[in-house]
Amino acid sequence: MRILTLGGGPAGLYASLLLKRLDPSHDIRIVERNPHDATYGWGVVFSDRTLTEFREADYPTYRRITDDFILWDAIDIHYRGGVIRAGGQGFSGISRKKLLLILQERCGQLGIPMTFEHEFEDWGVLGDFDLVLAADGANSFTRKRFESAFRPSISQGRARFIWFGTTRPFDSFTFIFREHEHGLFQVHAYPFEGATSTFIVECHEDVWRRAGLDAATTEETMAFCEDLFAAELRGHRLLSNKSEWISFPTIKTASWRHENVVLLGDSAHTAHFSIGSGTKLAMEDSIALAEAFERHPEDLDAALDDYEMERRPAVERFQLAAAQSQAYFEDLRRYLHMERMQFAFHLLTRSGRIDYDQLRLRDASFSDEVDRWFERDTAGQGVARFAAPPPMFVPLEVRGVRLENRGVLSPAPRYSAKEGEPTPEHREALLDAARREPGLVVTEIMAVEAEGRITPGDLGLYLDGHADALRDLVEAIHASSRAKVGVRIGHAGRRGSTRPRHRGLDLPLGASGWPLLSASPLPYTSVSPAPREM
Repeated sequence: MRILTLGGGPAGLYASLLLKRLDPSHDIRIVERNPHDATYGWGVVFSDRTLTEFREADYPTYRRITDDFILWDAIDIHYRGGVIRAGGQGFSGISRKKLLLILQERCGQLGIPMTFEHEFEDWGVLGDFDLVLAADGANSFTRKRFESAFRPSISQGRARFIWFGTTRPFDSFTFIFREHEHGLFQVHAYPFEGATSTFIVECHEDVWRRAGLDAATTEETMAFCEDLFAAELRGHRLLSNKSEWISFPTIKTASWRHENVVLLGDSAHTAHFSIGSGTKLAMEDSIALAEAFERHPEDLDAALDDYEMERRPAVERFQLAAAQSQAYFEDLRRYLHMERMQFAFHLLTRSGRIDYDQLRLRDASFSDEVDRWFERDTAGQGVARFAAPPPMFVPLEVRGVRLENRGVLSPAPRYSAKEGEPTPEHREALLDAARREPGLVVTEIMAVEAEGRITPGDLGLYLDGHADALRDLVEAIHASSRAKVGVRIGHAGRRGSTRPRHRGLDLPLGASGWPLLSASPLPYTSVSPAPREM
């Protein structure tokens, strides 16, 4: 194939070399508007999983990248005058400029010509190529040129951030939260080479304006931030590389492909920097595209459809997690009342991609500290014990009712009540659940009126005798266990409730006011909606 790559960033370079490696007969050329060594970021972070994909895609590139990596496994959280560390995170960082040079060198080895400092405007020649890779970034001219086909949507974040470097070599991924007279500022910092780190400063737009940073020069902004974060910088300087305050643009496109043009990386999508690197997503796009052509070497349409169908769901999941993380940082003031351990746990689990169990696998000592805080805070202990029980086994008090633990058991519904009263089956099922010592056993749904039952066999709380029967059952449970009893009450609604179809027949009524059923079958309405719990 004849392939034109528009954009000489990581997405364009990596996709080009992978396609050339797949078939050396491909005629590939790369056009980039910037100089070959120009980059306006600082460091790039990759996960262990992404590195494994690099190794499988092109081993020489993987070796060069990993030879220059900075590795660390901790997250430090500076909050309320203290530092909390969570280990076992497994990060890898590299200079963005060094990454570009590695990819350019590999393209050169494979015989791919690269043209730099050239603004591509000859859109009429696109038809001369079998495939055009639009890897020209978040401000993609290609996407704008064919906007009606790609149908992009761009939403701007509510915070402002500025991307600095610093001469302080951090040894962890570092979050810093600092109150200022004008509001809250936060930092995302991480190392990417021996003597330099990325240092991103972020604040809400209102704070940014009150502090006068909307009218400040880059030098004035650097001086402000160096003073604000002097304790963490430890005398080191901030570095600017065309740094300016921006709000984060989340880009989504309805289609990634138009005729022979396909979008890669930031041209097609972006995800907030707080959970990962756009470079990571771009290079994973490149791998997916090359694999699609490996599966469909003779069918361009099938390969491009395969690429988008394979890659789009993964990107959308990542964007969803990134949106949750972005919202967390934009609404951070909501969480500043939290104690340090609670705040740290909340921060690390903000996007839903890491949960309690994963944190325990990564750093058991950190999770133990969270458990001790949780027990002390919720159980009213003066000091935490050396070894705290898992959170599930910490007591819980709700409106004066103390549950011995947070386990809840609810037997399977029986649908065997007699005029709403529990049967021996109900009694034995609830007693059996209580003997397992959960904090709470919960009944099946109990209807608040006869007409609100889902089936004729539902439990009820609509006759005087129902409360007495339930009281006897609760007393029996309390006599045999420490479990408390919860009642689920509900009403099926007019469309879902049980109503006999009389078909014009006069039926005798029972004590509940409902018709007594004879041995002859009478149809009942089916239950379509789920009962509405209260």
